[in-house]
Amino acid sequence: MNRASLDKQPHEVAAMFDDVAERYDLTNDVLSLGQDRYWRRAVRHAVAARPGERVLDLAAGTGTSSEPFRAAGASVVPCDFSLGMVQAGKRRRPHLPFVVGDATNLPFADASFDAVTISFGLRNVHDPDLALREMLRVTRPGGRFVLCEFSHPVWQPLRVVYVEYLMRALPGVARRVSSNPEAYVYLAESIRAWPDQAGMAARLQQAGWSGIRWRNLTGGIVALHHAVRPGGR
Repeated sequence: MNRASLDKQPHEVAAMFDDVAERYDLTNDVLSLGQDRYWRRAVRHAVAARPGERVLDLAAGTGTSSEPFRAAGASVVPCDFSLGMVQAGKRRRPHLPFVVGDATNLPFADASFDAVTISFGLRNVHDPDLALREMLRVTRPGGRFVLCEFSHPVWQPLRVVYVEYLMRALPGVARRVSSNPEAYVYLAESIRAWPDQAGMAARLQQAGWSGIRWRNLTGGIVALHHAVRPGGR
């Protein structure tokens, strides 16, 4: 469990995301200097959704991350624990079957998805390890899991600059573009408290995933972890 999650209860985190839902996509684009588009493309390629597959997109927000899976011919289910996010998503993308759901208690049957992915959301779950086990439960044997999350820059000078941006510049920028800038102070703190690439891989293994590997994006500011549920052919 990360430090920031200890400071906020699940309903408080959900309310925070409700408040930022309307301008969430714009704010992310500005704060990441456009890098979020590159990160989402990397997720799309890693998931490699195929026609006829079922894909669960957790922490889907307004459904921006879900559209590429639908375009690939997969049956995608966008799921988010923020009602505000889901409502905003339904207004913008009524063709997507949004579901409000808690990652630690998913409302889906065992082994019901070929692939499960979560981008920039596991960090905000109250019990990330329980969520990893839940995602394993709903993935079919041999199915794949892709986690895209903020991580630790591998080059020390970049790490220093990045942390400085998180704690000083990010809140200031958020005040200009976000409907709830205080939420981004919380997000910056949660990023700093999150485990590094190897630490995240260890947690995936402890949750029961296998074949774990990761790829650094933008110098390790973001890490893309890939794993599979054991038991497939």
